[in-house]
Amino acid sequence: MAVLVPKPRSCVMIALLLAMVSVSKAVLDAHYYDRTCPQAEKIILQTVQNATRHDPKVPARLLRMFFHDCFIRGCDASLLLDSTPGNKAEKDGPPNISVRAFYVIDDAKAKLEMACPHTVSCADIVAVAARDVVTMAGGPYWNVPKGRKDGRVSNASETVNLPAPTFNVTQLLQSFAKRGLGLKDLVALSGGHTLGFSHCSSFEARLRNFSLIHDVDPTLNRAFAQQLKNKCPKPNRDRNAGQFLDATSLTFDNVYYRRLVAGEGVFGSDQALYSDYRTRRMVDSFAKDQSLFFREFAASMVRLGNVGVLHNGEVRVNCRTVN
Repeated sequence: MAVLVPKPRSCVMIALLLAMVSVSKAVLDAHYYDRTCPQAEKIILQTVQNATRHDPKVPARLLRMFFHDCFIRGCDASLLLDSTPGNKAEKDGPPNISVRAFYVIDDAKAKLEMACPHTVSCADIVAVAARDVVTMAGGPYWNVPKGRKDGRVSNASETVNLPAPTFNVTQLLQSFAKRGLGLKDLVALSGGHTLGFSHCSSFEARLRNFSLIHDVDPTLNRAFAQQLKNKCPKPNRDRNAGQFLDATSLTFDNVYYRRLVAGEGVFGSDQALYSDYRTRRMVDSFAKDQSLFFREFAASMVRLGNVGVLHNGEVRVNCRTVN
């Protein structure tokens, strides 16, 4: 994967995204650290670039981290907190066991504490890093509104509220609506799976004994279903077995949507986007027009980053523990 320095696609897009934030209840500002820590984004970018050179899976992991953090208690870095003897934290909840690359955020935070002590929140680091990995992988660039505070609460039990890979569109829309997000956000943000990988456990129910009528999920392309069966045999002794959610897993592009059109969505929740009349047209549009997908993805990432922003939180010194 080529490691590139993000460059704005257009001033118009950036102005539009910032305008969207201005109507939000959250008080965030793309220039929040201009005076207090002007080198913040450069430090985060360099940290992410260095990590990606050593591990090409970092982009997908950091993007997933941002999604999972914002969907539980909002974008407050609660996912980064470690469990304690008296509390099992979000990162140890079942859906988050496979979330990785926390060390990248730790590294960025340590460097920021040296440059600008007690200034840049862990929540903002995650948000900026998520933008950076998308741009580095060939995706869009957007100005990240900043000023989030870090939360002090993290409960593994709340991770049941994350959207499941078995959800249908109605369930997905309900989940997104609880975060103030709509149908367009659902379809656009699902495109983040262009960098994703899944273990067999998240989709193997589609491959065997799917229903009383169908052994295999009928929305799956037959040849692709057989490929998945070969990768996830029964019994399966390889715990790392799985499937990339996109044929170009190191590049941020619209191939994910083209695979849905071909019946090659790995998750049931992914393929449902093409099976349901409410979302099918948008999937078709993104499959045909990558620039449209990029614009909508960037706009939805700004909206997602505005979910549940704290005003009375703290700026952690160590992202793994409260102050």
